[in-house]
Amino acid sequence: MAILSVEEESLLAAVGALRDGQVVGIPTDTVYGLAVDPFVPGAADAIFAAKLRPREVALPVLVASVEQALSLATAVPPMAQALMDRFWPGPLTVVLPRRPDLAADLGDDDVTVGVRCPDHPVPLALCAKAGPLATTSANRHGEPTSETAAEVAAVFGAAVALVLDGGRASGLASTVVDCTGLEPRLLRQGRIPWADVLAAARPQA
Repeated sequence: MAILSVEEESLLAAVGALRDGQVVGIPTDTVYGLAVDPFVPGAADAIFAAKLRPREVALPVLVASVEQALSLATAVPPMAQALMDRFWPGPLTVVLPRRPDLAADLGDDDVTVGVRCPDHPVPLALCAKAGPLATTSANRHGEPTSETAAEVAAVFGAAVALVLDGGRASGLASTVVDCTGLEPRLLRQGRIPWADVLAAARPQA
């Protein structure tokens, strides 16, 4: 397993690993994450096994744009569109109704999909080149998150094909909002305050 500085050659190596169904460590605007291409058979199994994460805890997806996010979802409500327009790129994960014909393996949940467009050049570049990526924070399930590429390598070893080194990544994770109902519902408080989410989702209030 290699730790690579962030440059075009390294990004292409990461894209190649993702297309081969391997797990890649990446920096984001919140914390270091593990990423796979969920459209490659067996790739999601590799990330669940590496993290010791149960499959019933579905994987969220990083995207390069609102358009990429909408390609994974159906019946997207106006409040979800308003939140994406307001907070993306940024630390907000929006849970949407999943397209019933979506071939991505994100875990056992085939009803919803959590999507986020991160404010960081590395995952944005990878998603632009490889498509939407299933991700999870770079830690064993229930343990502290790795803040450097070296920590990711130390925790996961050969379970990860390579880690892109974007410097230290730490702080609060993304705020997670369920937009599958009539009103937004807070699933996890993160970097964006809930009051700001409500204000953006219901600007007429």
